[in-house]
Order: sequence, then C-alpha cells, then structure tokens
Amino acid sequence: MGSVTTPSFDRRTAVSLISRLRTARGQDNPFPIYKELRSQGAVVPAPWGGYLVTSYELCDHILRSGAWLEPDKPWRERQGPRTRWSAPSAREIGSTLPALNPPDHTRARRAAGTFDRGTIERLGRTVTQATDQLLDTLSDRLRDGAADFAALVSEELPIATIGNWLNLPAADWPRLRELTHEQVFTQELLPSASQLARSDVAMAELRAYFLDLVRDRRTRLRDDPVSRWITTWDSLEPDQDKADQEVYYLALFVLLAALETTSTLLSTMTLLLVEHPRRWDLVAADPDELVPAFVEETLRYDPPTHVISRVSADDCLLEDVPIRRDDMVHLMVGAAHRDPAKHPRPGRFDPYRRPAHLAFSGGIHYCLGAPLARLEAQTLLRQLISRLPRLTLVRPPARAPRVAFRRLLNLDVAVA
Repeated sequence: MGSVTTPSFDRRTAVSLISRLRTARGQDNPFPIYKELRSQGAVVPAPWGGYLVTSYELCDHILRSGAWLEPDKPWRERQGPRTRWSAPSAREIGSTLPALNPPDHTRARRAAGTFDRGTIERLGRTVTQATDQLLDTLSDRLRDGAADFAALVSEELPIATIGNWLNLPAADWPRLRELTHEQVFTQELLPSASQLARSDVAMAELRAYFLDLVRDRRTRLRDDPVSRWITTWDSLEPDQDKADQEVYYLALFVLLAALETTSTLLSTMTLLLVEHPRRWDLVAADPDELVPAFVEETLRYDPPTHVISRVSADDCLLEDVPIRRDDMVHLMVGAAHRDPAKHPRPGRFDPYRRPAHLAFSGGIHYCLGAPLARLEAQTLLRQLISRLPRLTLVRPPARAPRVAFRRLLNLDVAVA
C-alpha cells in the first residue's frame, strides 16, 4: 500500500476540522471538510486517539484485509470502564453479527443465511406492494400541496419490508422505528454522554422486545426467519437460553441494519432526484439503465454511513504510520468516496460513472442486506418516475445531529 503519500500532520488543523464536522453546518455538507482532511494525509492521528483514513485505496484495503478486525466485545472490554465502549448499548451492539470476528462471525453468519434469489423474489412482491400503497398516500397528500417524502415513504418502506419478513405485528412498527433511530448514537463517531444515554434506553427496550419475541416464537414455530433461526441455533447450541440469545442478536441486527441506513438511502436518493429537474427527466428517459446506476451513484456520492471503524490485529505500518495492536482506525468512507485518486471529478453526481463505493463495507463484513437495500431503492425509484409527475424540492431538508450515520429528518416535496 505504498502508492498513497501522507503529509506531515497538523494536530490543531485536525481538531478544527473535526469540530466543524460536528456542527449543524458541517453535518449538512461535510464534503468540503473532508477535502481539507484529505489534504492532511491518507492516515492522520485522530485528536481523541486512533487514526482517520481518507484514502479510498486504503479504506478498501483495510475492509478486505484479515489484519483488521471489528471492535468486538472482547476489544470493548479491554478499553476499560468509564469509556464509551463500556456503555450498555455499546456492549450490546458488540455481540451482534457486524461486530463479530472469526470464528464467531463465521458461525453466526452461516446461521443467519443469506438473501438468496428466492428470498429476494418473495421480498420483491412485498416491496412492490408496499411502495404502491405508500406512493398512493403521497399522491393524495400532494394534491393539497407539499408533502414530507421522508415521513410518508422513506421511513415507512423499510419497516414494512422487514416487519413483514420477520412477521412482526404492524402495531409495533412505529415504536421499533423510533428505537432504531435512538440506538444508533452508540455507533456514532463521537457520541456525547446524553446521546449514549438515549442509546442505552433504546437498546434495553429493543432487547426486551426481541427476547420476548424469540420466546413466543419458540412456542409456536412458523415459516419465518426467526423460527428458522431458532431451529438452526438449537442444532448448534445445546443450551436453550444461549440459543435464544443468539437468535435475539440476529433479529436485532436484521432490524437495525434494515431500517436506519435503508431509509437514509431512500431519502438521499430522492433528494438527489428532485433537487435538479434534469435528473428526473434523465432517469425517466432510460429507466432500465439509469435506475440501478442512479442508486449506485447515490451510494457513492452520499452514503448512509460515512464512517466505519476497525482495529489492528497486530502492530503494523499503514502508509509508514506506526499502528499498534488494538489501535482503532476510522475509515472516513464519505471522504474516501470523494477521493480524486479513485473518482475523477468526485464532487459531481454522475449516474453514468462506473460504480465503485464502500457503502456496504467489504470483505467478510460486506453487508448481508445489500441486495434488499438495492431492491427497495430501485423499486421506489422506478415507481416514482413512472407513477408521479415530476416533483420538486420545497425547502432544504434538516438533518439529524450525526457524523457517521446520515439521516434526513424531513424531505418536503411538491409537484413541479
């Protein structure tokens, strides 16, 4: 990995850049800050410890390499008490599939199964039906003027999809969606104490909900993923309580992964579609080619997750920067996607660009739900341009106070 150069590091500049990134203005448009951060080097020490990586090549390498690990539960325990990693929500998330390392990850991922072609086809029918219904509602609201696309569509489609698949009561969906938004702070770049407290409360409620679900489902096994996971884990784990715990972690992971990032993808994609009228016309003129391409370029241009963290398995050098075992690196994916060494004119949204992004991570931790996220985004985009008149943005949307996990709080649109 010697092709990327690392200029000398200016700590005060990095502190200033991170401080700006955490402001509302910085979170609304972090990309100029990312550009300044990249100018500090491909690998720079983070002001709070660890390192920030902004090069696409290095981020891709780290995600695919077995020399870099997830900050799993044992790693979190080694950080000691009174750290963000000792918060109850951080410990809980440390036992879910994305935070595991081999051999635990290998075992859990095998038990989870995959979104194979048959599953995607069945889910496709659910997604199509749900999208139809949500766009009907949106159309009705648009007759009276502006409507919030995020609230009416982007937030609803993922929970309808995964809620139906997991066979969760529809009455529970709104609360589960709220809890998902609250728990995400424990995975943020620099969560505050109050944000961690909100994550702790949300995670405790999610734990109680899904453990009750698993126990109930065990008494009446059905043809659904949770029941299948129970059967699978019973064959792997003789202790029923431990088996139920593993099923709970799988169900929790699927919900969290399916809601937060997918709803952000749907909102961001639609924002990019409506804020420039030419884009709507462009996709409508050639949907077969440009619907998939528009989704992939959205994932590059402004991915739902801007930061992915890894820890070093051993002492090493990363672009001549000494890294010690257990040191954390924050892969600044949002910055890496705008790396001009990877993408010419990276600040330009271009659906004709050759797809290349890290929005679904990489290596053994490549997102299990990537096919489902793509299915929802492509289905929504196709139906938007075929069913509705061209929409326009009414006002700039507000964003949640986050760095790592993007989220539009609203997306007000109207008929152009």
